[in-house]
Amino acid sequence: MRAHPLATDALLASGAFLSMVVGSFADPHGPHGPAFGTRTPEPLSLLLMLLGAASLVLRRRRPRTVLAVTCGLSLLELTTGEPRAPVAMCTVIALYTVAARTDRPTTWRVGLLTMAGLTGVAMLAGPLPWYAQENLGIFAWTGMAAAAGDAVRSRRAFVDAIRERAERAERTRDEEARRRVAEERLRIARDLHDVVAHHIALVNVQAGVAAHVMDKRPDQAKEALAHVRDASRSALNELRATVGLLRQSGDPEAPTEPAPGLAVLDGLVDTFRHAGLPVEVIVQLGPERDPLPAAVDLAAYRVVQEALTNVRKHAAPGARAEVSVVRIGSSVEVTVLDDGGTPDGPAAEAQTGAPDDGPGDGPAEPDGPGGGHGLLGMRERAGALGGSCFAGPRYGGGYRVHAVLPV
Repeated sequence: MRAHPLATDALLASGAFLSMVVGSFADPHGPHGPAFGTRTPEPLSLLLMLLGAASLVLRRRRPRTVLAVTCGLSLLELTTGEPRAPVAMCTVIALYTVAARTDRPTTWRVGLLTMAGLTGVAMLAGPLPWYAQENLGIFAWTGMAAAAGDAVRSRRAFVDAIRERAERAERTRDEEARRRVAEERLRIARDLHDVVAHHIALVNVQAGVAAHVMDKRPDQAKEALAHVRDASRSALNELRATVGLLRQSGDPEAPTEPAPGLAVLDGLVDTFRHAGLPVEVIVQLGPERDPLPAAVDLAAYRVVQEALTNVRKHAAPGARAEVSVVRIGSSVEVTVLDDGGTPDGPAAEAQTGAPDDGPGDGPAEPDGPGGGHGLLGMRERAGALGGSCFAGPRYGGGYRVHAVLPV
C-alpha cells in the first residue's frame, strides 16, 4: 500500500462506488420496514456517485481539492436527487483524508464547516423531513470521519516521534562511543609518553656520559651504565604493566602494581639526581589532611616527572631544579622551576651527551619547532581534573611549570 498509493486509492474508490450503488437500491422507509430492491437509482445519481468515487483516486495528492469536489457533488445530490443516493459517502472518506494529513485546528475548522454545511442543506433543502435519519446520519458520519482522521494523524505523529527519538539516541550512543574511544586513546598515549619519555631521556643522558668518560674514567662510566640498566629495566616494567592492562579482555580487578604517586616522589627525584640534575623538593600536604584522590595524586606525580624530564633534556648543563607540591585550600599546587643552567658550568663536561633537541633555557613548547607532547599532556591531565597548567620561561632565565589540581 505504501509502495503503490495510487493503486490503493483506486481500489478504495472502486469499493466506495460499489457500496454507494448497492446502497442506492435500499429503501429505509418501506411499508414494512427497510427493504432492498424496491427502488432504483436515477441516472443523475449514478453519475454523481461515479464522479465522487473517481475523485477519491487523488485524495492523497489533493486532499482539500477532493474534499471540495465531493462536497459539491453531495450538495448537488441532496438538492436534486430523488430517490436519495448515498453520495455523501465520498465526502466522509475525503474528510477523513484531510483530517489525517493536516493539523488539529484545520481539522476542526474544515470538519465543522463540512458537517454544518451538508447537514444544514439536507435539513432545509432536501426532499426529506429535517428530522429524517438520513440527515442525522450525514451529521454523525462526517463527525466520526473528522475524529478518526485526527486520531490517526496523532498516532502517526506519536510513532514518528518515538522513531526519531530512537534514531537520535542511536546516533548519540555512537557519538558517545566514538568520543570515549578518542578519550581513551589520548589517555593511553599520554600514559605511554609519561612512562617512556622519562626513562628514555635518562638512558640517553647516561649513555652519553658513559661514552664521554669511558676512556679516562672507567669507574664513572660503569656507574653511568648501571643507571642506564636501572632506567631501562624500570621502563620495561612499566611498559609491561601498561600493556598487560590493555590486553585484558575485561576490567581488571586490581592493577598489576600501584599507580605511581607522590608517595614515590623521592625515588623519582633520585633518578634525576643520579643523572646529574640537582633537585630540591618541598612537599607540604598537611598531616591533618585526608589522602589525595588517586587521580590527583597521579596527575601531580606525572607533572613533576614530565617537568623534570624536560629540564634534563632541554636545559643547559649545570641546571638546577626546584620542586614544590603544596596543598592550599581545596587544591594542590605543583611548581617546578629551573635556572636554565650555564653552558660552560662545572657540569658541562659530564653532560655533553645530553640530547640537543630543544632550547637551552627550558623545555620547548609542544607546538613549537622541535616540541613534543609533554607539556600538552600536562595541560590535558590538569584540565581533565578541572584544573590548569602553565608553562613558560622565567624572568632572568630558566623555565617554570605551575599546575593547579583541584582536590
